[in-house]
Amino acid sequence: MKRKFAERLRELRQEKKLSYKQLGNLVGLSSSALCNWENGLMDITSDNLQILADFFKVSTDYLLGRED
Repeated sequence: MKRKFAERLRELRQEKKLSYKQLGNLVGLSSSALCNWENGLMDITSDNLQILADFFKVSTDYLLGRED
């Protein structure tokens, strides 16, 4: 699940052509946290997961790889 989340986050960020810093500024999260999540180095909290799901207009289940 962690790997699938990292892949989905990277895919969504790149589709919008956003850097870690740009995305972080838009959603109020640090660029280092975003980088760590994309590289599977850190687990995401449910609050931050919801922030990203809302921004990308997808479900948290989609981000976690539980649905397509």
